[in-house]
Amino acid sequence: MSRRVVITGLGIVAPNGVGLDAFTHAIKNGISGIRKDPDLERLQFSCQISGKPEISEELSLHYFTELELRNFNSSGILYGVIAGMDAWKDAELPIMSNEEPDWGSGTIFGTGTSGIDKFRESIYKIDDLQTRRLGSTAVAQTMNSGVSAYLGGKLGLGNQVTTNSSACTTGAESMLMAYERIKSGLANRILAGSTSDSGPYIWGGFDALRVCTFKHNESPEKGSRPMSASASGFVPGSGAGAFVLEELETALARGVRIYAEVLGGNVNSGGQRGLGTMTAPNPIAVQKCIKDAMTNAGIQADAIDAINGHLTATTKDSLEIENWSEALGRSGIDFPYINSLKSMVGHCLSAAGSIESVAAILQLHEGFIFPNINCEDLNPEIESIIDVSRIPQKVIETELNIIAKASFGFGDVNGCLILKKYTV
Repeated sequence: MSRRVVITGLGIVAPNGVGLDAFTHAIKNGISGIRKDPDLERLQFSCQISGKPEISEELSLHYFTELELRNFNSSGILYGVIAGMDAWKDAELPIMSNEEPDWGSGTIFGTGTSGIDKFRESIYKIDDLQTRRLGSTAVAQTMNSGVSAYLGGKLGLGNQVTTNSSACTTGAESMLMAYERIKSGLANRILAGSTSDSGPYIWGGFDALRVCTFKHNESPEKGSRPMSASASGFVPGSGAGAFVLEELETALARGVRIYAEVLGGNVNSGGQRGLGTMTAPNPIAVQKCIKDAMTNAGIQADAIDAINGHLTATTKDSLEIENWSEALGRSGIDFPYINSLKSMVGHCLSAAGSIESVAAILQLHEGFIFPNINCEDLNPEIESIIDVSRIPQKVIETELNIIAKASFGFGDVNGCLILKKYTV
C-alpha cells in the first residue's frame, strides 16, 4: 500500500516570529530574531547573543491551564505544544473531547533534551531534602518524550505518539518518519516536528566547544553569518516547528488547504568513519544521503529549484556547498537557489530542521525565496563553486516546484527531504 502524503497544517515558534503571519513577514523581510542575552552575559559566555522566541504568559494560557503552568519550567515543551497545536488548528482539525482517542492520528515530535531548567530545579530541591516538593509534573516535564506526551493528551491522539532524537537532524527525521508511517497505511495523519529548550544549560556545551561566535556581542543581528567570509561560529537558538502530514485522499475529503507534498527523502550516517567524526560530517555520507533522497522521491537533480541548507556559519559551510554540488552534479549558474534561515534565527539545534522546514514549505506555497542576510562578503571558497546569484540577499518572488531541505547533525547523521508544490 503506497499513498501520497501532503502537508495541511503548519505551526511555528521562532526567534523572529511566533505564529505563521509574524514568521512569514520576518523571513520575507530578512528580520533577525537574534538579541543580546543577559543570562549569557551574566555567566560570562564567550557568545553572549542568542535567538530565543518571545512567549508571554498571556499567550501560554491559550495552550495550558493555570494549573498546568504552576511549577512549569520546560521551555522546549512550551514551544512544542504551541507550535503543534497551532499546526493542528491550521489544518482545520478539531480537538475532540471524546472518551475514545483518534486512532488514525498520532505525533512524532522530536527534541534533544526536555525540561533542562526543570531538571536543574529538581536537582537542587533533592539536594536540599525537598524531594516531596518536586510536584506531580516533574517527570512529565523532564522525560525526553514529554513534548509528544503533552501533545498526545491535549489532542487525544491514538496512533503512534513518540519522540525522536538525532541532534540537528531531528526535525527532518520526524517529518520523514511521519511520511513513511502514513505512506505505508499505518496512520491517516501525523503531527510531526521538533523543539529545543532555551538557555545557558543547553548552550553551554557549545560555547565550551568554541563553535559559537564571540565577535558580535555588541551587534547581535550581525552575528549569524552563514556562507560569509567573516563567519566566526553559530549563534545558539531555540524554538519549535510543526507540520500536519496527511494522506492525500483524507485531506481532499476534508477540503482543506494543502501547503505542499512530501515526495520522499532519506536519513543516513557517515558512521564517524573517513572524514566523519562526532562533530564533523562524512562528505561521502552527505552526498549519498542527498542522492538517495532524490531516488526515493523519484526525481532527477535538475528538478530541484531551491535548497534550504543546514549552513551553520562555521568553517563547514563551504564543505556543505561542495557536497551539494557533487551530489547534484550542478555548479555555477546552474546551481539551485540556496538559503539558510540560520542567518535570521541562529542555530536552533534539535528544532532547527523543523523551523527551517516550515520556512521551506512557506516558500513553496507562497512562491518566494527568502533572503540570506549577513553574507554580503561571500566566502570565496563558496563563490568558486556556485554563482553569487544563486545566493539571494533580497527576497525573490518566483514560483517554485521542488525544494530540497537538508539537516546534518552531531554524531555524523544526515537527513534530506524532498518537498513539492502540490498539484492534482
